[in-house]
Amino acid sequence: MKHGVKPCALAVSLALMGLSSGLTHAQQDTSTEQTASGMERIAVTGSRIKRTDIEGPSPIQSIDATMIEGMGYENLQQLLERMPSTGAGTFSTRGNSQDSTANGAAAVSLRGMGPDATLVLINGRRVAISAFAESITNSFVDINSIPVSAIERIDILKDGASAIYGSDAVAGVVNVILKKDFDGLEINVGYGGTDGDASYDETTMNMVWGNQSDKASTTVIIDYFKNSRLAADEMGRFGTANQEPYGGMDFRSSRGYPGYFYVDGVKTIDPDCPADSATASGSCLFDYGPFGLTIPEAERVGFIGQFDYKLSSDLTAFMEVAVQHNTSEAGGAATPLDEDAGLTAPGSHPNNPFGQDVEIGRYRPVDAGARRWDISTDTLRFVAGLKGMIGDYDWEASVQKGRSKSEQTGNQSQGWVRVDWLQEQINLGNYNPFGGVTNPQSVIDEITTSLVRRGESRMTSADAHISGEAFDFGDDVVMMAAGVEYREEQVSDIPDIQFQQGLIFGTESVSANAERDQYAAYLELSIPLLEELELQLAGRYDHYSDFGSTTNPKIALRWAPNDEVTVRGSWAQGFRAPSLAQVGLGPSEKSQFFVDSYRCEATGLDCESLDYNIQFSGNPNLEAEESESWNVGVIWAPVQELGLSVDVWSITQDNKIDEQQFGLVYDAECNDQNSEICVRLPPQDGASLGVLQKIFNTYQNVTSQEASGVDFSANYMLAMQEYGELKFNLDWSYLNKFEKDNLDYTGEYGYPEHRWLFGTTWRLGAFDANLNISYIGEFEDTPDIDFDGILDFEDNTSRTVDSQVLVDLQGGWNYSDNVRLVVGVNNLFDEEPPFAIGDGDGDLYGYVSSIHNPRGRFLYTKATFRF
Repeated sequence: MKHGVKPCALAVSLALMGLSSGLTHAQQDTSTEQTASGMERIAVTGSRIKRTDIEGPSPIQSIDATMIEGMGYENLQQLLERMPSTGAGTFSTRGNSQDSTANGAAAVSLRGMGPDATLVLINGRRVAISAFAESITNSFVDINSIPVSAIERIDILKDGASAIYGSDAVAGVVNVILKKDFDGLEINVGYGGTDGDASYDETTMNMVWGNQSDKASTTVIIDYFKNSRLAADEMGRFGTANQEPYGGMDFRSSRGYPGYFYVDGVKTIDPDCPADSATASGSCLFDYGPFGLTIPEAERVGFIGQFDYKLSSDLTAFMEVAVQHNTSEAGGAATPLDEDAGLTAPGSHPNNPFGQDVEIGRYRPVDAGARRWDISTDTLRFVAGLKGMIGDYDWEASVQKGRSKSEQTGNQSQGWVRVDWLQEQINLGNYNPFGGVTNPQSVIDEITTSLVRRGESRMTSADAHISGEAFDFGDDVVMMAAGVEYREEQVSDIPDIQFQQGLIFGTESVSANAERDQYAAYLELSIPLLEELELQLAGRYDHYSDFGSTTNPKIALRWAPNDEVTVRGSWAQGFRAPSLAQVGLGPSEKSQFFVDSYRCEATGLDCESLDYNIQFSGNPNLEAEESESWNVGVIWAPVQELGLSVDVWSITQDNKIDEQQFGLVYDAECNDQNSEICVRLPPQDGASLGVLQKIFNTYQNVTSQEASGVDFSANYMLAMQEYGELKFNLDWSYLNKFEKDNLDYTGEYGYPEHRWLFGTTWRLGAFDANLNISYIGEFEDTPDIDFDGILDFEDNTSRTVDSQVLVDLQGGWNYSDNVRLVVGVNNLFDEEPPFAIGDGDGDLYGYVSSIHNPRGRFLYTKATFRF
């Protein structure tokens, strides 16, 4: 059954509807106010109104510092990819290669809608986006710039929130709350590593210091994190592009070593090409897989300071400062050259086996070495403001400056070959491109270069808001929040001039330059219709300098007929402005494996799935994405020890910005030798079509993207007297539907229907233990079953990628009030990722890198010292 809820899932969902929810939802920050009756009001994520209870009308999952420690991760990307609601579509440093467009960074995605549909906040405020966009144009907040040790809590708002927070909150909000109001000194050190053949380790050190007084509050966090490299050549079957021995595809590159040539216009393979690498159409395949980095080496150092000072009883000045320096690497095989390079070898070359002038086709100078990038990113965030009370109203005003600056460099020893210098050395007879030989280092030095890519993202913003009692409503009062915001953003991504001149080949090159300013005003009301019934109304007006204005409303209800049951529901409209990378996109390239079926049919050549270049250009006519979402949920807490919740949700996103399916462009253009969209080389003698050189593509507003599903949560605490205390929690997400551009992805490649995380914590005196079990459901393999560039999974049934269960275990001992020791293991049973044929794009090594982590069993220990 392709559409709708499957019968068994529907039965489970209906059964759960009789239960209901209840993760404990923590407050957004520590700022509070007192009501006339003395009840404390607090701010919660998803609302600007401070309230007397922490259970609002929107579904929020809160991951506190204790839970973060219990899962054992010192990397925010690894932590969030285990969460059912944020695991699908999360972009990470895993599999970093020279072909990635956002090396060294990571992002979070809610509901599988993509990182550009998830708004990431720090302490309730926006931050500067990454200077390098992911997948060419997807702008995102680099979560690697947020140290785990600084996090007090992560609130995941699983509800459309553009009416509250503006653009990008289509699928929801991830609000990272930093530690504050700390008193004393805490030092944490940790080390962990894998125990298998693939060697990998992590080292962490951090310090938290705080001082509190009647007038001032200071909290300072210094964090250090380092992980070693996990190279692809250590990964066994997951480190090769030839997956045929394991039941997959041979995705070795047609840019070979040795390569092929054109002799009298006829494609001719190098005579020394190994028999197991030669194809029927005359290509010599090369396995680039072992040269990649499964997990790149990375090092991060950060400083965060939060300061409050009471100027008077009703006025406080505050400031936040965050500085982060990250370094990482990316790598891949030696430079892949093709006919576009225009290389030739004269007949007079001393090593020319053909005795005449030849054109060099697809070739790879492996002797120049594998390509490597060094990436450094510096982020800076500064917030300053005032907050206080005017009568019964709570107010706050602040300014913020943010910057993310990245530099990607490669030096002469890191495999970067210039084709004009290579041609010069071939002409001189110094460089031998025949036979797959190793040329002298002195010659290699003459053909390699240094290069740099620079990116910068800047944000300047100011905001002011006020909240409090608006007016009497019967025996109660209507609460309100209102505010204004202003924001300026700039982004630039400048590739090396050698890329722009066409002198460097085989690396995805991205160019972007854009800026915009935006202002907004919003109003939110909380109306007590009855004592047990609350109505939330919110509306927000945004104006963008580059695409215009938008107004987005939200309506939510919360009904609590008694102390045990709470029913909640919401409906909202939202939007996402085209990213600055999409607005300012310059010529950008990526490579893709597919079959040149037109040439295969016409000539019998190039019938294998080979790697081709696709070049993108900007589309100035992009419109903003629009969305509509709703959520209906029930919370049931019959006793203090038990909480259950279930939420049914739906998100519809219109005008979704995405690249055109290149297969459709291929079908329309690539049977024409003279097409300016599908560019071919001149055909060989007697042929009607030449070798495919490049396909030009763009980004556009596709029809829509729609997702719906069910979330279930359960918490239970069991007191066992002399045996301690036992807590259980379960988060389960069921994906009922995920449609994009009229294709249903539910249960298809990368979109499992079921994901859950079960955890249990036991405490007895000074001892505690945590057990976490995560499940990722099965899904169908190969979305393009014949690799012709057109997604055909609705018409073809592929094999199934198996489900995966991972088990984490941790034990802790509080030696004293000042010393805590922890030991643990992630992936206790050393589970490998389930085998997948792949998609012919990013997943070429036998597993789905965006879903499954190939890192094996990881053992770690940590120590905490408090003073």
